[in-house]
Amino acid sequence: MDFSLSEEQTMLRDSVEKFVRENGGVERHRQVSKSAQGFDPEYWQQFADLGWLAMPFSEALGGFGGGAVDLMVMSEEMGKGLLREPFLTTAVTCGGFLQVAGSSAQQDRYAGDIITGQSQWAFAFAEETGGYEMHRISTRASVVKGGYMLSGSKLAVLNGHCADYFIVTAATTDGVSLFIVDAHQDGVTREPFSAVDGSRGAHVHFTRVELGTEQLLGKQGLGETYIEPVLQKTIVAMGGEALGSMQVLLDATVEYTKTREQFGQPIGKFQALQHRMADMFLKVEETRSLLLHAAILVDEGSDQAEKACSALKVKLAEAGRSIAQEAIQLHGGIGMTDELNVGHHFKRLLLLAMLYGDEQYHLEKYCALSA
Repeated sequence: MDFSLSEEQTMLRDSVEKFVRENGGVERHRQVSKSAQGFDPEYWQQFADLGWLAMPFSEALGGFGGGAVDLMVMSEEMGKGLLREPFLTTAVTCGGFLQVAGSSAQQDRYAGDIITGQSQWAFAFAEETGGYEMHRISTRASVVKGGYMLSGSKLAVLNGHCADYFIVTAATTDGVSLFIVDAHQDGVTREPFSAVDGSRGAHVHFTRVELGTEQLLGKQGLGETYIEPVLQKTIVAMGGEALGSMQVLLDATVEYTKTREQFGQPIGKFQALQHRMADMFLKVEETRSLLLHAAILVDEGSDQAEKACSALKVKLAEAGRSIAQEAIQLHGGIGMTDELNVGHHFKRLLLLAMLYGDEQYHLEKYCALSA
């Protein structure tokens, strides 16, 4: 089987790589992390101008019809540059929901503004006692005359601090349903927070928010059937970003051990340290293999895609933790300072390891699917 990228995918990778080389890096990440939004609106508009926000959308909606492999290629380069623009939450996840579950009217109304960079979105699903199970929620959407009444709270909504719209999971009489909620509707309040990696978000509260029937996304009670395929592509994109971070950590560590000296020679010549860096390399390549496997199965629509994504998520967490810890130890105390990119990538990997299910959750899910 040929695993090489197509000409279009190579051009896409080179485009993102050039942008990251010229605009990414730890200094820029440090600056945007201190801003109120946590990203640069001008860069977000450049994402739109370059066509990146259109990549996940179908051609019928004005996009480029990119699949999971395309997202993998883009996200890996973004991960290398510590880009914090909300590509994952807005274009991949929420854009995915619009495509999978949205009506023609909803797609026509909302997709174009995402593609042109005019609107920000966030997926509000996590609750205090729900863990990672999407159906364990207390937020409810009660049927009332003319639509629904939404009440409840969502925790740690990434990009929720500045989102124009939320896609919200809520319990209805027949299961979990999805709703599009305007962030500026009466009854919607936000408490901004900063994540461990400098990303921004908000805890969002919905107090008797009145929703019209046109704000129901997909069919009532079928929310979980829409969530799984969307999160598969999201996990592939997260895997690409994590792989990019891991590669940077490996490269930075190898380079550092060539320059730091002990006992009159570079520490990179010590065999024990060479073995540790070889282990880092193996974990990077294991992640790369599982990532490509998952991306191909997702694009094929295989019934094994869900299991492959869980395997990728387990490896993302395990390898990310191991590589980041080794990078810090081999750099010494300077590895955790704000000065180097090592600590910044470590923190991002911590967040990606927890988002949409941690290592233990996906290991149990993988075993259940295998059985």
